[in-house]
Amino acid sequence: MKYLTVLFFFLSLNIAFAQGQKIVRGEYQKRTFTHQETELNYQILYPKNFDKSRKYPLVLFLHGAGERGDDNEKQLAHGSKLFRDSMEKYPAIVLFPQCKTDDYWALAQRPNGSKRGGNFNFKTDQPPAPSMAATMALVEKMLGENYTDNDRFYVTGLSMGGMGTFELCWRMPEKIAAAMPICGGGPRPKAQEMTNIPFWVFHGVKDDIVHPRLSTGMVKSIQQAGGKAKISLYPDANHNSWDRAFAEPEFLAWMFAQKKAGKG
Repeated sequence: MKYLTVLFFFLSLNIAFAQGQKIVRGEYQKRTFTHQETELNYQILYPKNFDKSRKYPLVLFLHGAGERGDDNEKQLAHGSKLFRDSMEKYPAIVLFPQCKTDDYWALAQRPNGSKRGGNFNFKTDQPPAPSMAATMALVEKMLGENYTDNDRFYVTGLSMGGMGTFELCWRMPEKIAAAMPICGGGPRPKAQEMTNIPFWVFHGVKDDIVHPRLSTGMVKSIQQAGGKAKISLYPDANHNSWDRAFAEPEFLAWMFAQKKAGKG
């Protein structure tokens, strides 16, 4: 009887551990990833028919400044439905990390500390911000999984996340198959380091939060450096150009058709 009790105890531990690592298919699930001293909350979406013996594209979505926090929920406000509802047509593993309230995806600051206006300055001579560093470590971990297709890692994001998308592209260009920054911007001198990444950029012409020239300037610099970049500008859109971007008929088709340079 004592032996059975001990056996049941260890079986219970194994079951609990298995449940802790359980993969929920077709719905977002909350998780936490620790890198150095940073706890990164994120949600992950697996295909409805997820099979560990297959390989799937990896998508990273970086939210805007308004979705920062510690609730591990707000980051799903924009874009999450698009990927969840397209799982059958475009099966992929999708990551939605959440930036800390006092942090920022990119090393970007408004000039003179102003809180409004469309201009930003970008720093490139410092390590990534804590939330970005943790996200990069999480991406490396996911790319190390046998079921992840390393030739099809895509990154997209809006506003602060659009800036983070550009930053990720110059920090780990060898990993990324395609990038789709929305109403963001980045450091133009870094364009030469992103020429192997296809870009589709989106911005509202009337944007007074992040000026559209931050996107058009990046596209022009990437093109001049020999890279492939195109942009969709929405004449009547202000800062919310993401709804228009997500409604683009080819948004997902273009993304999932891309592969890392030299891979077809």
